[in-house]
Amino acid sequence: MIFLMIGTTELLLIGGIALLLFGGKKLPEMMRGLGQGVKQFKEGMNDVTSNNVEENQSIQEPDKETVTEGQKENEE
Repeated sequence: MIFLMIGTTELLLIGGIALLLFGGKKLPEMMRGLGQGVKQFKEGMNDVTSNNVEENQSIQEPDKETVTEGQKENEE
């Protein structure tokens, strides 16, 4: 758990090393690409979960026509 506690100094050190390795022009392009990738990943995850929810609801909910026909038979 000690490794998860990163302070401001460590973040600045990591940012400085990244700036030295990749340069000032390439770093924003890389971060933009990373942001777009994360956005697409989240959208994909939301699509998968919404599809699963829709499938579960369609399995669990009976058809309205079947229910009304069954109620009509019970009333007669």
